Amino acid sequence: MTEKIDFRSMTPEELVEYLATLGEPKYRAVQLFSKLQNGTPLMEISNLSLKLRAMLSERELDTLPRVEKKLVSRIDGTVKYLFRLYDGECIESVFMRYKHGNTLCISSQVGCRMGCRFCASTLAGRVRNLLPSELVGQIIAAELDTGERISNVVMMGIGEPLDNYDNVIKFLMLVNHPDGLNIGYRHISLSTCGVVPRIYELAEVDIPITLSISLHAATDERRSEIMPVNNKWGIDELLSACVAYYKKTGRRISFEYTLIHGKNDSDKDALALANLLTLAFKGTGAPIHVNLIRVNEVRETGFRHGTQESANRFSDILNRNGCVATVRRRLGSDVNAACGQLRRSTANNE
Repeated sequence: MTEKIDFRSMTPEELVEYLATLGEPKYRAVQLFSKLQNGTPLMEISNLSLKLRAMLSERELDTLPRVEKKLVSRIDGTVKYLFRLYDGECIESVFMRYKHGNTLCISSQVGCRMGCRFCASTLAGRVRNLLPSELVGQIIAAELDTGERISNVVMMGIGEPLDNYDNVIKFLMLVNHPDGLNIGYRHISLSTCGVVPRIYELAEVDIPITLSISLHAATDERRSEIMPVNNKWGIDELLSACVAYYKKTGRRISFEYTLIHGKNDSDKDALALANLLTLAFKGTGAPIHVNLIRVNEVRETGFRHGTQESANRFSDILNRNGCVATVRRRLGSDVNAACGQLRRSTANNE
């Protein structure tokens, strides 16, 4: 049996090389790339000959995610997707409407091995990495389903993006390509729990995305309790990598902090966080931004969130002590828009 080829993960340059082996001219590669990146099935790419379409279709590994289930919020129209992948695995994406455009939160892996205790995505561990085509495919599938353009991408769904580094970098190149979806790098945010070596590597790549760091605690003791990755790369090592990233790129880093009632959301915790970040970036001129998130209540974790008032108080303390802090708006609360829960319930039922 002939090994299937993932054409949608190929750049135009790679398609040029492949089509050359079939005796096809270079311009066919741009035609093929453009159509694949907007979700057109191979057999419907009418500017290719029927013979070529049939040949490519027979060889294609069709990795475009299929909508298995979707939940639409009655509150704000947020759409939570459960996508079925070509091998039967499932992932989640969340489509959100804002005044500045539509945002899709995408997954980077099937499952996750990072073990953050507040997260539903990691409860069953990591199954596999997503291919570049499966990363961009979530955007394609959501655009086809909604009929709306997605202008912003957040890599904050299931999985740790920097644990799938090579495929994520290629995805960024594909999604930014002018002949593809043409989403600007500055409209893409990548969230990591702190895979320190990859932060240094990312700093060396000329891709001006927004880097977000999931911090969630101001001391190693507290952070290690809820984020096992901290046992490998502690807070000082992580923040040193962040400072190096800022000095190399000049790009502001956003710090995510999930507020867990009785665990890390006291006034003392807020002051410790402000002191930690202002000291780490002292003298760099870097703006410090903290994105506060009230924890999503997942039955298996036992964690609970505090009140909106306590979140606002935490934010006020940060703002008074050198950090710009915002409390994230909760979209899609009636459809459990936080990733991991829909996939887990579906897997349990199956």
